[in-house]
Amino acid sequence: MPKKQPIIYDNESITSLKGADRVRKRPGVIFGSDGLEGCEHAIFEIVSNSIDEARGGKGDKIIVSKYKDGSFSVEDFGSGIPVDFNNKEDRYNWELVFCELYAGGKYDDRAEQYEYSLGLNGLGLTATQYASAWMTADVWRDGKHYHLDFKSGENEGGLQSEEYKGRRTGSLIRWKPDIGVFTDINVPSEYFTDTLKKQAVVNAGVHFEFVDETGPEGKTKTEFFYANGITDYVNEVVGEEAFTPVRSIEGAATGRDREDRPEYKVKMAAAFCFSNKLQMVEYYHNSSFLEHGGSPERALKTAFVNQIDAYLKAKGLYKKDESRITFTDVQDCLVYVSSSFSTITSYENQTKKSITNRFIAQAMTEFLKQNLEIYFIENPEEAQKICQQVLVNKQSREHAEKTRQSLKKTIATQMDMNNRVQKFVDCRSKDPAVREVYIVEGDSALGAVKTSRNAEFQAIMPVRGKILNCLKADYGRIFKSDIIADLIKVLGCGVELTGGKSRKDLATFDIDALRWNKVIICTDADVDGFHIRTMILTMIYRLMPTLIKEGYIYIAETPLYEITTKNKTYFAYSESEKADVLAKIGEGTKYTLQRSKGLGENDPEMMWLTTMNPESRRLVKVTPEESARTAEVFDLLVGDNLNGRKEHIANHGYEYLDELDVS
Repeated sequence: MPKKQPIIYDNESITSLKGADRVRKRPGVIFGSDGLEGCEHAIFEIVSNSIDEARGGKGDKIIVSKYKDGSFSVEDFGSGIPVDFNNKEDRYNWELVFCELYAGGKYDDRAEQYEYSLGLNGLGLTATQYASAWMTADVWRDGKHYHLDFKSGENEGGLQSEEYKGRRTGSLIRWKPDIGVFTDINVPSEYFTDTLKKQAVVNAGVHFEFVDETGPEGKTKTEFFYANGITDYVNEVVGEEAFTPVRSIEGAATGRDREDRPEYKVKMAAAFCFSNKLQMVEYYHNSSFLEHGGSPERALKTAFVNQIDAYLKAKGLYKKDESRITFTDVQDCLVYVSSSFSTITSYENQTKKSITNRFIAQAMTEFLKQNLEIYFIENPEEAQKICQQVLVNKQSREHAEKTRQSLKKTIATQMDMNNRVQKFVDCRSKDPAVREVYIVEGDSALGAVKTSRNAEFQAIMPVRGKILNCLKADYGRIFKSDIIADLIKVLGCGVELTGGKSRKDLATFDIDALRWNKVIICTDADVDGFHIRTMILTMIYRLMPTLIKEGYIYIAETPLYEITTKNKTYFAYSESEKADVLAKIGEGTKYTLQRSKGLGENDPEMMWLTTMNPESRRLVKVTPEESARTAEVFDLLVGDNLNGRKEHIANHGYEYLDELDVS
């Protein structure tokens, strides 16, 4: 083995990244990710600059385009980026704006129109330019049309300019993200429609247009516009589904995060209503959608819980010793959007998904509490509706939690193998890779299978009595069923529950805990046997669908007919196989034909040969293919679709008559 070279770490080891390499080699530092999310954030940085222009009263339309060559563009009709020579800096402005991190017009004390800017840090345009395979910039201002070209972070050809006699001003930036910088640059069209709609929501009166040239229908345009911003948006979301009208509030405050920190301004707006049918909470700050909230989220939770709790106490609506409401109870019926702006903003990081300003949290809390208090005083009937609904939400949540805990205890008991399963017959092997369990119907089948099995790796689980239809029963009834409890215990892998977060919390499923390589459903080839098989499959489909998906569930085919000649006995598993056997033995050969007995009446040798022996048995693997169709058929045959079942029987019942023993 070659000897490792020692790591050299001395004075010459220290280097610094310069120019474009500051972004190109570490994009995650600037954009929060070197993957698709980082590429999307680079796009938003350019859009942000145009939004700042529009909000400053310069242009009311922004066009974002996606092209077939993988490039994007952002066009605005603002004042245009200053790109000519800057005497103060003794450099061209385009060098500062496109090639210098932490440079821009928003640091100038005179730039009051940018005091609530989305892009305050001077990183966006330069960072996106550095992370691009190429970028072009066209600027119209001061009676000129300027043009710039960049490639891999470097300028080519300097600043080009020509006289422009038209009236338009603004900027058009087009670029292609560099796949050498980001691991994924295929930004989906949904990102643009979602982002631009959100920006239209919080920038009242600004038109946003998305032009997509990559779709199958060719070039398409989608426009987003909200004249009244968040108020129109909340009204659009709730439609007729709210039990209170949308209320809009606005306010402003000035303060500081700490005594030793500078004072700054905050503008606040919120639109909200209450609904029994939907819920939504969204936060925006300086036009940026705050996915993780931060300060505005803390304000909402504190203000709404405190005010509604105070109302419930004042009206004596709490029962004796009843617990206080939580924000979950409020959120269950709340549709709320807030949009705030501040002259100083502390983002959690450059991706701007959460803000941490202490004063913003304090100011918004007081702003919301005061307005909610006034709202309740001025609208007593609405206040009563809101607070009573929140109280109902709380009581429903607590009841569901008690049910969940009871159900969890029941499942834990059922999973305990120390509680013996009646008449379960285990095998000797403890290796799950070879173990098989046969699920059979009744004691007679248990006896027949037990005497014919290979006890080394084949176990038997008999089911007794009527099996509950798991598609029509709720979880409470399901887990009270002794048969289902026994099957869960024997399989050992737990259950998968659906229907909300509380159900997922109850799920105990662990595929690695499955004790078997094959779970084999073995029932008689008659109507009763088919029914039992269907009920067992339904149980597995509802409680452990992964077992079907991963191919652990099998059906053992049992013969329908025994055809015996002088020298040999044949087994036919269907009518067509019976016809084939009769044709094979020939017309002159004497034989006896009889319907195969039930499992409990078969002799051990026959059971081993037809049902148990891995070399000669027939197993049908239950697969998840066409799982949607499977769910549909299960619901049709054993679910609540009574009319559909009647129609199916009327149209297809005759197809199964030959399979029924009507003698």
